[in-house]
Amino acid sequence: MSSNDGVTRHDGGGPAEYVRAEEIKAVPLRHPWRWVFVAVLVILAAMLINNVATNPNYRWTLVGTYLFNQQILRGVGYTLILTIGAMAIALIVGVSVAVMRMSDNPVVSSVGWAYLWVFRGTPVYTQLVFWGFIGVLIPKFGLGIPFGPTFVEFDTNSVFTPFISALIGLALNEAAYMAEIVRGGLLAVDPGQGEASAALGMSTGKTMTRIVLPQAMRVIVPPTGNEFISMLKTTSLVLAVPFTLDLQFASNAIANRLYAPIPLLIVAAIWYLVVTSVLMIGQFYVERYYGRGSNRLQPPTPAQKLRGFLTRNGSTPKPLDQPTAGESIDEQP
Repeated sequence: MSSNDGVTRHDGGGPAEYVRAEEIKAVPLRHPWRWVFVAVLVILAAMLINNVATNPNYRWTLVGTYLFNQQILRGVGYTLILTIGAMAIALIVGVSVAVMRMSDNPVVSSVGWAYLWVFRGTPVYTQLVFWGFIGVLIPKFGLGIPFGPTFVEFDTNSVFTPFISALIGLALNEAAYMAEIVRGGLLAVDPGQGEASAALGMSTGKTMTRIVLPQAMRVIVPPTGNEFISMLKTTSLVLAVPFTLDLQFASNAIANRLYAPIPLLIVAAIWYLVVTSVLMIGQFYVERYYGRGSNRLQPPTPAQKLRGFLTRNGSTPKPLDQPTAGESIDEQP
């Protein structure tokens, strides 16, 4: 008796008889607890929606009234300015500190480590409070000879306004985290890449900009996007300086005037969600751009997902991000 491709052969000395084996009926593994979990989530979601729709304490009419209030919109603008400005300064300082940490000079490396130790080891709120008291700690500063005469002198409070203090406080704290992100990205690149570039006669600067950084960006971009979004929410702490024009303070000021904290908290939360959503979309496309060389298949964009959903019941579409004959990857949307 022998079998081949699901066919059993019985050979008892006479003519061979073939009996086709029964077709295997595969029974998919059932997950009853999965549906129980889904049912619990549906019930909880229904309870939440019912509470949001029927609870009068939310005061949705007041939310709609102040959602586009001029003071709220100005707070959104200052929040964005603080976020973008602080991240720009943090990126410059963070790259410098990362280079210091990777230096062969023990003094320079130690200074970089000390910077990280101080700014990562203390809460950002505490740092902002110190920046608010900078005028008390250093009433005046100027330019001159150290421990000698001063040629130009400035009043600290006239230079370090609440906005400048908040901007510098946020930036210096974020720079400590950006330094480690940049250093991790640079260390993730194979050292042989730099050695090969040097063997080809490329300068150190060209090696960094043409060879190392493009590869390091795949590691640097995702956490940088997360830090950008986190910075947006960290601006709500600038009251410690005190800076009183950001979104959180603007909503609190209106809430205190109306004795309506919950509706104005909802207004602030809605604007934070809107801006964060826009930043998340931008982060997705930036990560997708820098990940082109590392992943064989890139994650589909929302437009590609929609096209795949619409054509699912029709003719079989080509796989997402798979170029057809004569089409290059760069020509895809």
